[in-house]
Formats: sequence, structure tokens, C-alpha cells
Amino acid sequence: MDLFDKCEVNMGPLGTYADRAEGYYMFPKLEGEISNKMMFQGKERLVWSLNNYLGLANHPEVRKADAQAAKDWGMAYPMGARMMSGHTKYHEQLEQQLADFVGRPSAYLLNYGYQGMVSIISTMVNRNDVIVYDSEAHACIIDGMRLHFGKRFVYPHNDMENLETQLKRATRMVAKTGGGILVITEGVYGMAGDLGNLPAIVALKEKYNFRILIDDAHGFGTMGPTGAGTDEHYGIQDKIDIYFGTFAKSMAGIGGFVAGDEKVIKFLKYNMRSQIFAKSLPMPMVIGALKRLELLRNDPSHREKLWTVVNALQKGLKDAGMNIGATESPVTPVILNGGVNEATQITYDLRENYDIFCSIVAYPVVPKGTILLRLIPTAVHTLEDVAYTIESFRTVKMKLDNKEYAQEMKAM
Repeated sequence: MDLFDKCEVNMGPLGTYADRAEGYYMFPKLEGEISNKMMFQGKERLVWSLNNYLGLANHPEVRKADAQAAKDWGMAYPMGARMMSGHTKYHEQLEQQLADFVGRPSAYLLNYGYQGMVSIISTMVNRNDVIVYDSEAHACIIDGMRLHFGKRFVYPHNDMENLETQLKRATRMVAKTGGGILVITEGVYGMAGDLGNLPAIVALKEKYNFRILIDDAHGFGTMGPTGAGTDEHYGIQDKIDIYFGTFAKSMAGIGGFVAGDEKVIKFLKYNMRSQIFAKSLPMPMVIGALKRLELLRNDPSHREKLWTVVNALQKGLKDAGMNIGATESPVTPVILNGGVNEATQITYDLRENYDIFCSIVAYPVVPKGTILLRLIPTAVHTLEDVAYTIESFRTVKMKLDNKEYAQEMKAM
């Protein structure tokens, strides 16, 4: 068999739909200024699908800082990896400010969030160590564990009784190997919006010897009294050993960071291959992140606006009879019953007849028979946007319940 044969024979679960879905359902082109409304296929749509929680993507101070940094430094500086020739005082400044904000002694910048999490995991554990992780872990966590040569045990999502069972197994194993245990969870689960049960995980430290790594991509900037994250929300920042955050969500940028004790961050700094052998984060990204962090820390109005929209949207959807699961974060899932064909029809109907653009999730990402429409509220959405969306979804759900989408599929 030729290596390239698979490219035609087996495109994978998502690639199977490429010919029919690309350009509309997959790889759609949103155009115009990043905001609550953007252009899609020549028509303005109300967009609930952008990782711009605090509305900083087009904040005038952010745009000014980004533009000035690009003018002053260009996109190439600093040239080289941090360890060799790509280190600057601005990178250090951003790291210290991030560490202070999330309540840790030290932090280290990462070029990308996804790549960063992969590298954190592969660096922190060796073949003698055991990983215990939540079954709904993000793909970056799964890929990081694929580089782990030791054992890993999974527990059902937020099932603390089963987590303890896995910790018992892991404890017996490391007693033989001489290794340690790393528990990996998320602060906010990005698909369903529910929170990792961090207090219960922390409580298990009284009985078992392990360290905790939290992926707080959706919690950084949105959760907690100051937006410092899901562990701040729970009041347990000093109990979480390694904290990971990304700039791609609340900061509306590129990059990420890891924070923790100085000895841990120093170890990562000198051993993370994805950072040692990769070009340093470009200066406009660093200067831009400093401005974003300044606004995040000093102007709570952005987070207040976000939560005003979140609370109105989630309450309105529930009052309209929608199932939004167990979300406790801005991530707002609308869970419906139906298959891929019905999901396709609903998405088309929302975009073409109601001018609403949101993410659609169907099998194999969620179980068969389930449709998940994921809404990402932001500080730039309005209460008018919320009211219109709730009424539109109410109508769509009624059509789904009346089997109208199934009938449309039969007619096609």
C-alpha cells in the first residue's frame, strides 16, 4: 500500500464530510471587523462563535498597541529561540505580570497554547510516572499524553469516586517504579462549559501524593473575582501546582503561559523542547499581550459586560425550555436531540433564515443522537442580540420537535 492511499480511501471522521461541508460548515470564512456581527458569504450575521470573551480583539487601545509594536519592532524580532537569541526584557516583564496576576511565584511564556500544553505534559513526566486524567480532556492534553512512555489512567468526567480508584491504582504502580503522579484536569470544559471539580480533587491530596495540572484556557480572564481563573473562583490558587492559560480566548491573541513554583518553571524553561527549539514569541504579540493583560487587570468593566450577557443568555435559554447542560461559565451549549443530517439543516436554517452564526457539534464529537450548538458570549454582544437569539432558538427547537428538519432531509 502506498503511504498516500489513505488520503483518498480514509479521510477520517471529519474529512468524510469535506466535499459537502467545506466552506460552509467547515472552514467557513467570516469577514470584516471582529465583533458581534460579521459578514459570512456576503451577508451580515450575528456571530456567537468567536473566542473574544472580553471584547479585546478590536479594543482601540489594543489595536493601537498592536500597530505600534509592529511598527517599532516588525514581526521578525526577536530572531531565534528564547534560549539562544530570542530573549528580551519584555518577555520577562510579561511573564512576571502573568505570574503576579494568577498568584504564582513564576511563569513562562509559550508560543502556542495547544503546543504548550503538549510540551508541559511530555516534559513533566517520564516512563516511571503515572498520569490520571479526566475523560473529557481537551485534544492538546490527549496529544501530550501520547508522548508519555509511562502509564495513564482515565476517570469518567468529574467522577471523583472513580478518580480516587484511579489514584489508588496509580499509587500502587509508582510504589514499584519510584515515579510520581500527575492529575490533569480543566478549569472550564470548553464544549459543555461546566467546571472541573477542583475542590474535590484538591481534597484528595490529603490521602494521596500527587500533583495537579490545570488547563484553564476558558477560565483565564473570565472566572474568579478578578478574572485570574477557575482556581481563583474556587479560592484554591495555592492548591493547584501547575497553572496553564492561553492568550487565544480572553486575551484575543496568540500564545500562552504556564505558572507555578520557581523550581518547576525553571525546570520547564530548560527542558520544554517545543520552546527550546522554536522561535521566540514575536515582539508585537508580547507587547500586545502586555496591553491586553493591563486592561484585563485594571478594567473590570469588560468582564462585567461579559457576565451581563452570559447571565441574560443562559437564563433566557432555560426559560425558553432549552437544555444548556451544567454550564457554570460563559460557554453556553444548547443541547438538542437529532442526528448529523438534522444538525446540518438546523445550522443552515439559523444562518440563512435567522442570520445567526454559531458552532455546531455532532457525532463523532458528541454521542450519536445529540446535537450541540455552542454559543460563546462576549462583552461586545448586546442584550438585543440575546433576545433575538433566544426567540430564534425557540422557533428552531419547535421545528425540530415537529420533525420539520427530518422531513426536509427526506425531500432532498
